[in-house]
Order: sequence, then C-alpha cells, then structure tokens
Amino acid sequence: MTNLKFSAVAVCAALAALTLPVGPSEAQTLRFTPSLSSVNTRTSATSATQRSADFIVAVVNSEPITNNEVRARVVRFEQQQSQRGGTMPTRAELMRQVLERLISERAQVQVARDNGIKIDEPALNTAVQNVARQNQLTVDELRKRLEADGISYSQFRTGIQDEMLLGRVREREVERRVNITEGELDQFIAELQGNPNGGEVEINLAQILIAVPESASPEQVQALQTRANTAAQRARAGEDFAALTRSLSQAADGASGGQMGLRPADRYPGLFIETTQATAVGGIAGPVRSGAGFHVLKVIERKQQSALPVSVAQTRARHILLRVNAQLSETTARTRLLELRRKISSREISFEAAAKEFSQDGSAPEGGDLGWANAGQFVPEFEEVMNSLAPSTISEPVVTRFGVHLIAVQERRQSDISPKEQRELARTSLREKKSEEAFVVWAQEVRGRAYVELREPPQ
Repeated sequence: MTNLKFSAVAVCAALAALTLPVGPSEAQTLRFTPSLSSVNTRTSATSATQRSADFIVAVVNSEPITNNEVRARVVRFEQQQSQRGGTMPTRAELMRQVLERLISERAQVQVARDNGIKIDEPALNTAVQNVARQNQLTVDELRKRLEADGISYSQFRTGIQDEMLLGRVREREVERRVNITEGELDQFIAELQGNPNGGEVEINLAQILIAVPESASPEQVQALQTRANTAAQRARAGEDFAALTRSLSQAADGASGGQMGLRPADRYPGLFIETTQATAVGGIAGPVRSGAGFHVLKVIERKQQSALPVSVAQTRARHILLRVNAQLSETTARTRLLELRRKISSREISFEAAAKEFSQDGSAPEGGDLGWANAGQFVPEFEEVMNSLAPSTISEPVVTRFGVHLIAVQERRQSDISPKEQRELARTSLREKKSEEAFVVWAQEVRGRAYVELREPPQ
C-alpha cells in the first residue's frame, strides 16, 4: 500500500493556533491537528459586544489585525488553560503575547501568498471535513455549532485555509534550507557512536525572564536584578515555578509556564547550559544575566539521547480501504466497513478474502497485506490506531486522507537493522534537527522583514 506511506518532512505541518509562545520555541510545535478549539478562525466577532467594540490593533504589511481577533484567540487560550487547571498571566500580558503570535502568523501567510502558494477547494473541503470528524460532527452540524458561537462559516474556512498556507510555506522554506552532506552525516554518526554514554544529552529548561531594556539606567538594572533574585528565592522556597512564570516572566513563553522543551543541550544558549550544568533535575539556577535580561532557570528534565539503534519495532498489518468520493460518502463507507467487520468477526469471510474483494488500495491483491513496517511509515491517524491494536484484532473504521479503513494487526517483532538502515535513521534524525533550526531562523527573518505598525493596545 504505497500510497498510504508518506515522506514529507514532519516539520512542515502548521502550528496549532492556540500554542504559545512565539519565537524560537515555536519550532517544537510542528504538527497541526485542526479542531474547533484550536483553529485560527480569524473571526472578527465572538459576541455582539465585541463586534461593536472592534478596532485595528496592528497592521502587518498593510493587512490589519483587529482587537476581536486578539480577543477570540485569548478566549480560546484561556479555555484551554482552564481545562488544564493552569494559572493565567495577566490579561494584558496574554494579549501582548497573542498579538505578537498573530503578527508572526500573518507575516508568514503573506509570504505564502506572495510566493503563489494556494489551497484549492477540494483540499480545503477535506480539511474542513477533518475538523468536523475530529469533533464528531458532520459538516452541517459544524456549521450550526459555529453559527451558535457567533462565528461565520466563511470566516472559519478562511482560518483553516490560512493554517494550510502556513504549513505549506513552512514546508517549502524549511526544505530548501536543509541540506545534509555525506560528510555531515558521517560526523553525526561518529558522534553518536563515539559517545560512551549513548548519545547527546537532552534537557528541558523553564525560565522566568525579567527583561532589562537597552536604555535602562544602573538604578533600573539594580531594581530588576532584585526582582529576579526575589523570584529565584520564591522558586527555591517551593512556590510553583509555572505559576511564578505566568505572573512574573516577560518572556514569550511565560503564558505556557516557561518550559522551553526537551531538546539537545547544544540547542540552548551556552549561558543556560553553563548555569544549569551542576543543577539537579527540579533544581533552580540563577538569576543569570544575558542581553535580554535576568533569567531564573529550572531544570525540568535531563536525559541521555539514545545512540543509533541496532533493532527496531515492526508491525505487520492488513487493511481494507474504501475511497470517499462523489459516489461513496464517508458515512456509507463506514457502514459498509462495519458490516464487513461483523462478517469477518463471525468468520463468514476472512479479512484476506474481504480485502481482495472490496479494498480499493494497491495492496488488495495481497489480501491487504502491508508487509513489515517500521514506526513512522504510515500517516499518523492510521498508525495511531494500528499501534493500539493487539495482534489478531480488527479496528473500527478509521478515516485518513485516503479514505476509510479497517485495520487488522497480524503480528509484531523486533528486527535487527542493517548498517544502511541505521544510516537512513541517522539521516532522518539529523534532518529533523536541522529542520527545526532552519524553521526558527526563517520565522525570525520573516518577522524581522515585516512592516508592523502597532496602533491601539488590544482590550
């Protein structure tokens, strides 16, 4: 089933609209799964009150961002944080962070349009259907839900389209910047194999930043340093670091608790690594001064990255695919596959025979057999269900971009991998690392080139 396998760089998916912060840590959020709570609808209203109070808060290369766009994003973020049970930054600080994120996104969407990247209607319709499906709704039910929330369906589709544009432009720009030479790959493999501890250290740090303006007087710097010292003392005394971050930090990641994500140590500023080198997991380091200000750091996690594996988990599965089109709706395909599942379970027909007769995939002649597959070889929605199945069990109907599937896992194994396969795994790992770095640089460049006019602060 070659058409189910994918080779696109995973880095290229659009960022989830609710994910904060903005800036370098954006590169950690590399996959977008649209949902009613996360899609950037770019709606100009969430209530009659907001409609009447709308005004322009910023202009990005002549395109406005309205107060209600910021408010709608803030409300969704607050809802998300409420569900998680987290504390919130001040409304003014959250609005500042959300506005900066919107500015960055808007500039990137404009780059996509300027480069002739387009989303055709069939692709957009499929994306909208996916959003509806993930919320267990039909498209008509989705439309009604949006209208009940004061969001027009056309604005919703525009938001989905923007997310898709973001994904495609990021994919193209990152891909063209990432080039791996055989020499670089040889060096990367040598570093992994030569490390007696098995690989490079990965660390997750959280920070509280007390920013110091460039024009700050010595007295102001002293006052800010005192503030940072107080924050460090409170953290060492046992106060919740995430809560302190949300209330005190002036970094873009403040609203999300200040965590910068598990990453190789060489992808952190050297100052941060030096400061936390002797700090145990859970410990507090700093404050330490950088060009941005004073940083209080907490070591959230530290682990050794594994070296090149000598074996890999593999799954052998079969599937039956029904393709959705004008003649076969998704609902009908689901119904047919549920009936097939019943017949297979009652032994009226074997999975292999059913696949040969009904599957619309290239694997049908082999009874739907997909062969032995490594992790990451199939599209995520397919693989997630496949990985959850015990051998000799059959899934419920599974919807992917290719249609609707029944999946049956036959067996699993650990398989030794050849030197050639090890090299390709190393190439993939190095590409992902370089892609994240390239994305951060590109996003900063786009933001730096954009003409941004800040008008009234969002309210």
